[in-house]
Amino acid sequence: MNSTYTTQSRALAAAPARKNRRVPVPRIWPVTANDVYAILGGNALLILAMWIRHGGPALLATTAGVFTAAGEISALFGTYLVLIQLILMSRSPWLDQVFGQDKITDAHRWVGFGAIWLLVGHGVLTTVGYAMGLGASPVDEFLTLLGTYPFVLWSAVAIVLFMGVGISSVRAVRRRASYETWYAIHLFTYLAIALGFLHQLFVGVDFTTDPIARIYWIALYLVAFGTLAVFRFGQPINISWRHRFRVANVVEEVPGVASIYLTGRELEQLPVRAGQWFRLRFLTAGGWYRAHPFSLSAAPNGRFLRFTIKELGDYTHTLQSMPVGTPVFVEGPYGALTGAARTRARVLLVAGGIGITPLRALLEELPAARGNLTLIYRASGPEDVVFKREIDELASLRGATVHYLVGRRGSAEMPVDPLDPRGMRRLVPDINDRDIFVCGPAGMMSRVLSTLRRLRIPDKQIHYERFAF
Repeated sequence: MNSTYTTQSRALAAAPARKNRRVPVPRIWPVTANDVYAILGGNALLILAMWIRHGGPALLATTAGVFTAAGEISALFGTYLVLIQLILMSRSPWLDQVFGQDKITDAHRWVGFGAIWLLVGHGVLTTVGYAMGLGASPVDEFLTLLGTYPFVLWSAVAIVLFMGVGISSVRAVRRRASYETWYAIHLFTYLAIALGFLHQLFVGVDFTTDPIARIYWIALYLVAFGTLAVFRFGQPINISWRHRFRVANVVEEVPGVASIYLTGRELEQLPVRAGQWFRLRFLTAGGWYRAHPFSLSAAPNGRFLRFTIKELGDYTHTLQSMPVGTPVFVEGPYGALTGAARTRARVLLVAGGIGITPLRALLEELPAARGNLTLIYRASGPEDVVFKREIDELASLRGATVHYLVGRRGSAEMPVDPLDPRGMRRLVPDINDRDIFVCGPAGMMSRVLSTLRRLRIPDKQIHYERFAF
């Protein structure tokens, strides 16, 4: 083992609770949700206006034309949603800031399904419209289109690829597939978009009849792919090359849970906030092609980044014995579960299980007067409580209140849900006057968010990310 890393490993045996070195914070982008909606809506109207300008309404004179017109509109807006999907896939920090990962994830899901249905609808409606106009069978017309029209076969392949990606994203399928399989299937999205673009370029009415429309659509593609190239690929390469991240230590916190410490060059210049997360790709023989999201479990301090990982399968088990000195490719930081979202002086942190990781970092970083910080930590058993010594030390230093709720619901020690409205109000009487940050397992988070709605906590005071750990 390298002596330099041995020394670092000893120094990083635990995250200190003392005041950390100040590091730069991520840029605040001058963009609001209304700005985004206005841009998206404006472009949608422009796409419809160009279709009208190109004589689209004339098709509505016959039944066959109605089907053909519906097919054309489905193609235009299906393509538009695909380009929006590319931007959602870019992990752009300005989208992260404006909407947060939960809303982006929901949008990614529904925009994706919407694009697939519209593109499938384009194929079906156009085929039926052409068949009705010629008095032919839809099946015969479909085969004719595939065999004689330029790039129609390519577009059919693109639609099949999109459908495969969509099926893999259905929750029932997603739960049964490994992350690596799901990720590999989603890579076919890029091939599908390329094939669809060629079809649009050589067959689409906007491309073949109007140079201005052609320039407009090409510009949309360039913006979408440019955003993807800059934030999905360019930024991670730049950050990883500049900071040269390596594993400095691996420490077992409790059985089945370990913290991985990363060091590197010029970490004091890495813009990051407590509560954010990164995608880590450990550059080993079996790990370089795997990237998984993990939250910071200690506030940024300019010396190391700490990620705490629970053993949930073969991959996470391997991470808990990662050799010191292993280089790491880093993507991020991502996430809006940070102090930048804060609207009130008083803060309540609600953690469940390993969801304590980002909230433990926030407990360390959030500025607060004595009595303004409260942490509720829910765990099924004492063995599931992580960072207890650190949390107690931080609470003492910062004047925070900590409630450990340990036990299984329905057991003798916890006969009722301590996170129901009555229990939350008893633990935090002034809960309506606080910002609430929530992170934990899906079931626990759903119960807490339901409780907060029943307590009439305004949405602007509730901050959460379901997959931040």
